[in-house]
Amino acid sequence: MTELRFDPLLPWWAIVALAALALLVAGFALWRGLRGWAWRGLAGLAAALALAGPALEIGSRMGLSDIVILIDDRSASQTLPERGAQTDAAVDALTRRIAALPNTELRRVTVGDNDDGTLLATEMARAIAAEPEARLAGVIAVTDGRLHDPAMLPAAAPAPVHVLLTGRPQDWDRRLVIEEAPAFGLIDQQIAIRLRIEDQGAVPPQAQTGSVNLRLSLDGGPEQVVAVPLGQSLALPLTLDHAGQNVVQIGFDAPAIDEPGRGELTDRNNAAAISINGVRDRLRVLLVSGEPHAGERTWRNLLKSDAAVDLIHFTILRPPDKSDGVPVNELSLIAFPTQELFMERIEDFDLIIFDRYSVRGILPPEYYANIARYVQNGGAILVSAGPEMAGVESLYLSPLGRILPARPTGQVLEEPYLPRLTDEGRRHPVTAGLPGGGDEDRDPTWGRWLRMATVTPDPGAQVAMTGADDQPLLILDRVGEGRVALLTSDQVWLWGRGFEGGGPQLELLRRIAHWSMKEPELEEEALLADVAGDLSVRFTRRTMADSAGPLVVTRPDGETERVPLEPAGPGRFTADWTAPEPGLYRLADGDLRRVLAIGPAAPREFEQTVASAAALQPLIKATGGGAVVLADGMPDLRTVAPGRRAHGSAALGDWIAITPRDAASVTGLERRPLLPGWAWLLLVSGLILTGWLREGRAGKAAPIGRDASG
Repeated sequence: MTELRFDPLLPWWAIVALAALALLVAGFALWRGLRGWAWRGLAGLAAALALAGPALEIGSRMGLSDIVILIDDRSASQTLPERGAQTDAAVDALTRRIAALPNTELRRVTVGDNDDGTLLATEMARAIAAEPEARLAGVIAVTDGRLHDPAMLPAAAPAPVHVLLTGRPQDWDRRLVIEEAPAFGLIDQQIAIRLRIEDQGAVPPQAQTGSVNLRLSLDGGPEQVVAVPLGQSLALPLTLDHAGQNVVQIGFDAPAIDEPGRGELTDRNNAAAISINGVRDRLRVLLVSGEPHAGERTWRNLLKSDAAVDLIHFTILRPPDKSDGVPVNELSLIAFPTQELFMERIEDFDLIIFDRYSVRGILPPEYYANIARYVQNGGAILVSAGPEMAGVESLYLSPLGRILPARPTGQVLEEPYLPRLTDEGRRHPVTAGLPGGGDEDRDPTWGRWLRMATVTPDPGAQVAMTGADDQPLLILDRVGEGRVALLTSDQVWLWGRGFEGGGPQLELLRRIAHWSMKEPELEEEALLADVAGDLSVRFTRRTMADSAGPLVVTRPDGETERVPLEPAGPGRFTADWTAPEPGLYRLADGDLRRVLAIGPAAPREFEQTVASAAALQPLIKATGGGAVVLADGMPDLRTVAPGRRAHGSAALGDWIAITPRDAASVTGLERRPLLPGWAWLLLVSGLILTGWLREGRAGKAAPIGRDASG
């Protein structure tokens, strides 16, 4: 490599001025008729050229090898039938053929699994950018064409891009597509999940049915089967029956094909798990205070502080047995709407609270019986009792008594006592972990109460707290589908007033109320699972029993695994576990069941499974490459000049080509002056002398336009 360079001794404007002056002098000499005008001009130009410092730059070159990028797609979709073997054979064959080419290097890039799918375009763009453009001779991708980052695909490349497509001509698949699913849903109100079932690829005639049986299950419960048409969007109605997470499992059975090798590619996309958080529209609470007292406002403040609670509060100020001589038409009190509340609209309430309520003839017996039926059918009642619990006006002596969890003894203890948690109370989520609750070896740090009624709890009831002489203070029970809570003291308001340091009044009452309304986080028997991003799961089993587990985990492939649970506190057992793969898992411990979705039930790799090079076609076309189906045979590998066609078909099959680039790097550089300084001096001097001698021998030239003879 030899090039002419300049290293001027003066600024270029001075050199240009000198050359212009030389031309001006030569022109003047020509005008004057001097015979040496040409030699004078050449002398001036030679002087200007000498000042420009011309030199020859001689570089030595070393040839560089061409580079071919081989992209090896090893994502999950490449594990479908025959694709792995096709990929192995194609990569091995290309590796041997490229190694046999002279002056050619291979760069192999492996594309694996990613949470976002197959990022083949990103890896291809990164690999192309990492190599010198002048050396890249070709890019070959062995893939099924199912990439999930098409926006990262380069618009062009300096060499042909070829795709060797895996898969079979008879491949087909049927998949479940969830088009729209709500993240939240109101309890007992209908929501809709929009979905469709679609076919891809060469569907065999046996599978071309008009409808498919869709299976629907909520939280692992009984399945519902619905016939849905193929290829049509439809809205699937669903009603949530509890608050918290509801896992909806939707799927269909793979079609049965008698012909070997003609079944669908995978059943991983035949099912989906959707988590919908069930929320209550509003919690409707009816609070009935039997008489004004110091703790009445405690309940009202608690319930009114929750924006999600609609509270209706009645206080009995003038019971029927009260005789004060005031005419009814002169009273400004509101009549108690007993018929409407306890007969007509009782089902509208999520919780009924009786606060120091006495049976004084306000409600007929059939009303109490209706409240009992309301609880057995799934309602909730909370009784905060005072001294009236031990008298003849006790609620226990009404038809409501058959659902109360304890029988009054008729005794009221008027003495200071410290509320304590029982063994069951340390396990029960209503009272477990209450601030200041102490443990078996330490007394609670909260203040004392001053009064309570004594009761005898039913055998199946749970005593969470005790008071004076270890008498039951807080009793919780389940009746039919509903729940009942009984607090045998009206002194909880002392905690709110800070008496002897106070206590967790609002937290305790809030838990009692929300447990009564079946809030999931306060269930005694619960199975919880916290999933991390790396497929690790922490199982938490909450129970009133002394032991739990082992937990039976059913994997997506049907295999089962037993996971032992370790104690982690009263009523809590935990285990850390790592799922082998994303999918839908079923958990079981005794009668408790739960469905757990770890990642998508149908990972992104299996959303589109039939091989296709459509996403890569723009780049293939822009670079002059080609797409070859490996099921038709391995293509031949050739070399062609840049700009020539890089793929085609021949008698022996398809062929693809790379373009050798003949790249080189400069290893050395030498600069030599065109002439040494003394040679330039001799040249300029010789030209000047020649011009002078030319003029001296011939004399002065005749003026232009005059005859020489005079």
